[in-house]
Amino acid sequence: MSVPYDPPPSLGDLSLNQIAELAAQRKLPPVESWSPAKTGDSEMRISADGRWFHQGGEITRPAMVRAFSSLLRIEPDNSYWLVTPQEKLSIDVADVPFIAVEIQIRDGSIAFRLNTDDMVVTGRDHPIETRAFGGTPVPYLHVRAGLWARCARPVYYELAELALGTSPEKPGIWSEGDFFALDVTG
Repeated sequence: MSVPYDPPPSLGDLSLNQIAELAAQRKLPPVESWSPAKTGDSEMRISADGRWFHQGGEITRPAMVRAFSSLLRIEPDNSYWLVTPQEKLSIDVADVPFIAVEIQIRDGSIAFRLNTDDMVVTGRDHPIETRAFGGTPVPYLHVRAGLWARCARPVYYELAELALGTSPEKPGIWSEGDFFALDVTG
């Protein structure tokens, strides 16, 4: 039986309070507290562009990707796992598990939609930092529990424009009252 997938509305159509409410409504399983004895290989991978694959074939159903993404955990050795109370299965992640694909700047806050349709508002609990990707500095957004999202190119350009507009000498962005420096020069 197929479960219908209803994508959330566009970020542009939502107020910041509505975005924060949608983010808070996403009830994630407590994967950090589960310690299953059974381990194995999921035969899954997440490519650098955020696409999910199982046994070489792309997982194209957004609801499946969203469900699997809720089971992700990163270990101190930087290995990624899909975790349930019964088992822990390794998953290969080329860069980071999420891609920030849309941005909304409103009322002193910056919200992002991820490729999994999750929403994150940048702030103290969800900082942005610049890392090298393919030899270029790119903003990364902390999503949860050590899991990060890389900003897609259009999102990066929008952030860079905002950061340079704030201060060309010290580019950065403000969100939720916190400042995040960005290396936008390459």
